[in-house]
Amino acid sequence: DNSSEFIPNHRTCRRQAREQSGEADHHEGLSSDEELTPTEVDELQKSKDTVLEDSRKIFEDVHADFCDIRKILLKFQEWKEKFPDSYCDAYISFCLPKLLNPLIRVQLISWTPLEQNSTELEEMPWFRAIEEFSDVENVSES
Repeated sequence: DNSSEFIPNHRTCRRQAREQSGEADHHEGLSSDEELTPTEVDELQKSKDTVLEDSRKIFEDVHADFCDIRKILLKFQEWKEKFPDSYCDAYISFCLPKLLNPLIRVQLISWTPLEQNSTELEEMPWFRAIEEFSDVENVSES
């Protein structure tokens, strides 16, 4: 009967190969199928570098007042202080997330939250600018 005969599967073969080579940094339960080859790691890094380089060029031809979140929010704050009725009628608080979305996304391209020394979201300049703007709005409304 062939059913009692042991046929090694891929996992068993990989485990035996690791044991023979003395590879100690494998953690049981993690799939080696998900590990990248050195060539794949190089290609991934080149791809990341290209994306980051391209992202630096996105706002290259934009005036600094319109690609800096803090400066944009200051303009809205001025509008609110000088023309509160117009500001309220334009529903600016609903428009700001869509307006700032592209600027924030560009800044998050290089963010790697799973890395050990990654910057916390709350520490990013755009987050603090929005937080300060929100605090000013809440103070002025109350």
